[in-house]
Amino acid sequence: MAGSGRIAARFAELRQSGRGGLVTFLTAGDPDPETSWDLLAGLANAGADLIELGMPFSDPMADGPAIQASSLRALKAGMNMVGTLDLVRRFRATDQTTPIVLMGYYNPIYSYGTDRFLADALEAGVDGTIVVDLPPEEDAEFCLPASAAGLDFIRLATPTSDDKRLPKVLKNSSGFVYYVSVAGITGTKSAGQADIAGAVGRLKRHTDLPVAVGFGIKTAAQVGEITKVADAAVVGSALINTVAANLDEGGRAKNGLVQAVLDDVTALAAGLTSIGEAG
Repeated sequence: MAGSGRIAARFAELRQSGRGGLVTFLTAGDPDPETSWDLLAGLANAGADLIELGMPFSDPMADGPAIQASSLRALKAGMNMVGTLDLVRRFRATDQTTPIVLMGYYNPIYSYGTDRFLADALEAGVDGTIVVDLPPEEDAEFCLPASAAGLDFIRLATPTSDDKRLPKVLKNSSGFVYYVSVAGITGTKSAGQADIAGAVGRLKRHTDLPVAVGFGIKTAAQVGEITKVADAAVVGSALINTVAANLDEGGRAKNGLVQAVLDDVTALAAGLTSIGEAG
């Protein structure tokens, strides 16, 4: 089972320092490959503890309008799996410690070739994957080969993952568990703190893996509340909305786009609080 690399080390560091972590999501190649690189290169210094990089796909069915649009922008700009892995490779040339997780759908991996993907992702410096449309029943397709190769396979748990389902969901998971705090698509609504606290507590009874909570988190205050009960907060749609707000009428990046997104990350990171602070 994977899990002895950068992701495990980062969560160990966070526990040692007594605080939760900030996980940021951006789509590779959005709005264009070079701007995407500038964003990726600045995330860790801005305050991101872990980075999720979206693999652009033409039919991102679990994502809301913001992330769907980011994926289409990236594809229009020519981003593909080769380019996505090149971004990670460039990042690893300057940062050997910040974990990078590729997140998305199985189709781009399958089209690239599973064995080729695993080899190239490891060589580029990818630490794990989140493949949202591969359920536990399909673990032999990708999860088990990924884990055997040394990539963490991070599973999603949802409000509908009951105590009967959770052991199957978590069986072959590694790295951390991504708790999707609301039922539905990304970036559209937020869950209540009491519901999140209860769900994280239930997950912790089933696994020793860190729990990161995402979907609907937009502000530093929300990050602070989430990391009182969870190991990390995940922010994606809010950052992608900032990307979209800094495009000109032709869809090209304005001069201040990169700094605007990184300023958002810094503000979000300021909301981090000690794990377990709420008791």
